[in-house]
Amino acid sequence: MNHTTQSKQAPYWNPYLAGLLLGATLLASFLVLGAGLGASGGIARVGAFVEACAAPAHVANSEYFGGWGSKPLTYYLVLMLAGTFLGGLFSALLANRINVTLERGASCSRGRRAVMALAGGVVAGFASRLAQGCTSGQALSGGALLLTGSLVFMICVFAGGYAAAWFVRRQWHD
Repeated sequence: MNHTTQSKQAPYWNPYLAGLLLGATLLASFLVLGAGLGASGGIARVGAFVEACAAPAHVANSEYFGGWGSKPLTYYLVLMLAGTFLGGLFSALLANRINVTLERGASCSRGRRAVMALAGGVVAGFASRLAQGCTSGQALSGGALLLTGSLVFMICVFAGGYAAAWFVRRQWHD
């Protein structure tokens, strides 16, 4: 990105203000909905809807998707997922921060980076559904409730991230 593009961008929000607003959003979610925030539940329901368009009988008989009925999109996490995407897009447009790019180190090809990013996303998505929740639900909702499992999970996420970074650090500093 060149310097002329950067100068037109709006500054980032104050992280303390953004954190307070995220906390207020989480509190409102607990008070209004009686549940916390998360993302994987919405994505799973969108997946059920897409699959039902092609094979409705299969989805209806599925042990996993079948319990959601014929209208899997009528769930608060689906609306939260859509709102998160649209809100992020709107914010990026207002701040002039739309820049389609594939970030990678010089020693990593574009194809390899795209495949690895897709594979990582699929593994993370599968794991979040297997665990019946994603990092958003664990870190935000579980952490706000001071659930021991959520706090241990976040410690493990950071420890695992630092450990994995050692193996790929050369790809980003070459």
